[in-house]
Amino acid sequence: MISILDYDAGNIKSVEKAVQYLGEEAVITRDRDVIMASDKVILPGVGSFGDAMGKIREYGLENVIYDVVDAGKPFLGICLGLQLLFKTSEESPEATGLGILDGEILRIPDAPGLKIPQIGWNNLEINPKARLFKGLPENPYV
Repeated sequence: MISILDYDAGNIKSVEKAVQYLGEEAVITRDRDVIMASDKVILPGVGSFGDAMGKIREYGLENVIYDVVDAGKPFLGICLGLQLLFKTSEESPEATGLGILDGEILRIPDAPGLKIPQIGWNNLEINPKARLFKGLPENPYV
């Protein structure tokens, strides 16, 4: 079972449907016991870094996330969910992130020929040792 962490993220149902499409059981939850019993955990996200961290703390999910990571469970942050794993974000300088990954989120600087933000389909280069992506074809188009 895959737990999708519920902190009022805007894309949560899309993530649930994607997981189900892949033939996996998905549950949207804030329940610590359910999350800790899951095989994998996903932290989705759309919106503001500061607001999202506020919701994670309001719902008591911060320590659960640390426990999941410490237990070595596959953990996927999607979009803002990935950004929240870092210490800080230029977007919300007053907010602190989870700090699981060392570093801060910076805005991609404007450059000729570079579209910011970049939204669309791309090929992924996946580390073949990454457990979370086991079974995916080489360079999947997502």
